[in-house]
Amino acid sequence: MCNDKKQILADLSHISFSYDSKLILQDISLSIQSGERIGIVGESGCGKSTFLKILSGLLPPSSGTVNILGDSIASDIRKHVSIVLQSAMLLPMTIYENITLGHDYSEDSVRNVLEQVSLLDWVDSLPEGIHTYLGDRADELSGGQAQRLAIARAMCKDAPLLLLDEPTASLDASTAASVMASLDACTESSKRNLTIVHVTHQVEYLKGYDRILRMEGGKLYV
Repeated sequence: MCNDKKQILADLSHISFSYDSKLILQDISLSIQSGERIGIVGESGCGKSTFLKILSGLLPPSSGTVNILGDSIASDIRKHVSIVLQSAMLLPMTIYENITLGHDYSEDSVRNVLEQVSLLDWVDSLPEGIHTYLGDRADELSGGQAQRLAIARAMCKDAPLLLLDEPTASLDASTAASVMASLDACTESSKRNLTIVHVTHQVEYLKGYDRILRMEGGKLYV
């Protein structure tokens, strides 16, 4: 569990966001400690995904500030954040390139995260291993395999803040449970002090989290 002596990793102050004159988020303030695991629950359309996009530096707030490890400029914030979205986006590249996205990660580090998300045996069975081109194969992947690749991509970045946006929403119950087990094993085995913010409407996936917050009507109730 967290304690007051831990470093503040992220601080959001009076965040609001409007789209086409519609107020989506209303005056949200939140401090996140390093190593903390926070779950945010709420119905679809309540603003959870918008909140994560702002926290990740992908979307500027209409008002308020976001600060992560002393950085408040969006391009700098993004360096500190990895994110797994509802549906994995795979590019017409090799498996290695889909995970590294141009970063200079070693093959050993890529193989390590693939093992953590239970994909290494499958990848090693492919014609070119981690250098197998996914252009024609992406459509052949199951939803669980694609989402595990997305998790491997996020973990390989080695960012201190991991954001999860309903990462199993597009999967059936059995596959979702398997993917979440892989995700939990991957984050638990991480040697760094990983901080997680997970938005979902499935409270059962937040067992053991430090805080579970509720979002309703664009407001965050702590």
